[in-house]
Amino acid sequence: MSTAVRASAFTEPDRPKDLQIRYVTVGGAYLDVTGSGEHVQDNRWVCRGCKETSRAPETDWLFRIREEASAHASACRAIPLT
Repeated sequence: MSTAVRASAFTEPDRPKDLQIRYVTVGGAYLDVTGSGEHVQDNRWVCRGCKETSRAPETDWLFRIREEASAHASACRAIPLT
């Protein structure tokens, strides 16, 4: 007898290869900061709950968006739908 395992909406998603930081939002969604790291400006964040994202990933240094991503994660109440 085979039983299907259904993933919970709150299951941690796969980690992207360029993941720098991962936050859990107030609503239980994950927010990923991805990019090449501290000394480049191609980093961005994406909330998997409300789908909000950083505004200018082409100019985002990790030190600059870390605070913005953390603030979003501590305020976002959207729950993950996928």
